[in-house]
Amino acid sequence: MKVVIVGGGVAGVSTAAALRSGGFDGDLTIVDAGEFPYDRPPLSKEYLAGSRELKQIALQPPHWYDEQRVRLLSRTMATALRIRDGGVELADGRLLSADRVVLATGGGAARPPIPGVGSDRVHVLRTVEDADRLRAALTPGARVLVVGAGLIGAEVASTAVELSCEVVLVDPVPTPLAAALGNELAIWLHGLHARRGVTVEREGVAAFTETSGGIEASFLGSLEPQVFDLAVLGVGMLPSTSLAAAAGLEVDRGIVVDARQVTSNPAVLAVGDPARTRRNRLLLPRTEHWEAAQHDGARAAATILGTRPPASAAPWFWTDRHGRHVEVVGHMETAERIVMRGCFDDPAFSVFGLLDGRVVAAAAVDDSTAVRAARRMIDRRVPADPDRLSDPSVNLRTLLRA
Repeated sequence: MKVVIVGGGVAGVSTAAALRSGGFDGDLTIVDAGEFPYDRPPLSKEYLAGSRELKQIALQPPHWYDEQRVRLLSRTMATALRIRDGGVELADGRLLSADRVVLATGGGAARPPIPGVGSDRVHVLRTVEDADRLRAALTPGARVLVVGAGLIGAEVASTAVELSCEVVLVDPVPTPLAAALGNELAIWLHGLHARRGVTVEREGVAAFTETSGGIEASFLGSLEPQVFDLAVLGVGMLPSTSLAAAAGLEVDRGIVVDARQVTSNPAVLAVGDPARTRRNRLLLPRTEHWEAAQHDGARAAATILGTRPPASAAPWFWTDRHGRHVEVVGHMETAERIVMRGCFDDPAFSVFGLLDGRVVAAAAVDDSTAVRAARRMIDRRVPADPDRLSDPSVNLRTLLRA
C-alpha cells in the first residue's frame, strides 16, 4: 500500500509516525511546502523573539525520516488530487501514486476585509516566512499595533514588548478567552498586558492608510486614529480546503470527515486544522490546537491500518505570555460552577469547572500538575468535592481515588 500525506505540520507528521509505530510497512510520503516540517507554536514566542532558530523547532530531526522510511518531499506543492488516477499531482507535473491520501493541509492566517489590509506594513503570523518578516520589523522602539487578543495576538504582543517595542493591543471583545478560561481568570490574564506595558483598547479597526511615517489605523469606536510602524493581525485562520473542494470532496468551512478522519471519498482522509467532524449528522466546530492535530493523525493511522482508534481524551491546549504558562483542559463553557485553587497573587494557581458534581474543565497558570490531575478526573468522570478541590494543601492525586 502507498500512502501520501499532503502537509508536514504536526498532524501530517503525527500520521506518519503513528503509521510506522502501528506496523505499516508500505510506501509513505510527506509532501511539504517548507524546508522541513516544523512546529508552529514557537513562531509567536521563542522563534519570533530570536531565542530559537528554525532547526531547533523541527518536528523531527533529519535522520528520523530516513530511519522511519518516510520519503519527505520538501519545498514541494501538491496542486491536485487525482483520485481516479490514484494519486496526487505536484506543481512540477509529477503524479505520486497513492492508495490512500491524507490531507494535512493546515490553513492560512485570516485577513479581514479592512481597507488597506494589503499593505506591506500589515503582518500576519502563520508560517516561518511570516515570522522572519515580522521579526525583522520588531526593532526596539517600533510602534506596533496588534489586532486581536486571542492566543496568537496575545503571544505576539507579549513577545513584542519583550523586544522593547511600543505595543497597542486592540480587540472589540470585552474579555478575550472567557469561554475557555472562565471569566475571572480571563480578566486576570488579559490584564497582564497592561501590567507589562501594553496599551490595551476595546476597539476594532476600521481602516489602514499608508503615510510617510508608517501606517495609520482608524478605529470603529471613539479611539482617535494612530500611526504605527507596523500592524499584526491575530484574528484567526482559514482552513486550506482548495485541494479537497477541487477534487469534489465535501467541504463546509473545513474538510468534512467522519469519526475516523475519512472524507466523503473513502480513499482520502483529512487531519488537523482543516478537518471538520460530522457526528450524528451534526457538523462540529473545527479544533485548531496542537494536541488535537496529533490525535487526528493517530486516528487516521488507525483507520488506514484497520485497527482500533485510540481512546478520546479531554481536549487540552496551552499558551504563554509575559512569562506565564497557561494550560487549559476540557470545556469550561459547559461548567455550572467555577472553583479556584489558590489565588491570583500566587506563583501558581488553577481554576476548575464543575458540572453535576464532576470536573469538566480546568485552567492553570504555571501549574501543569493541576491540569494533568484534572484531565484524569474528566476522563474518568470522578466525583469532585469542591472544598477539597479548592484547598491547595490537598494533593489532587488523592481526589482521583474518590
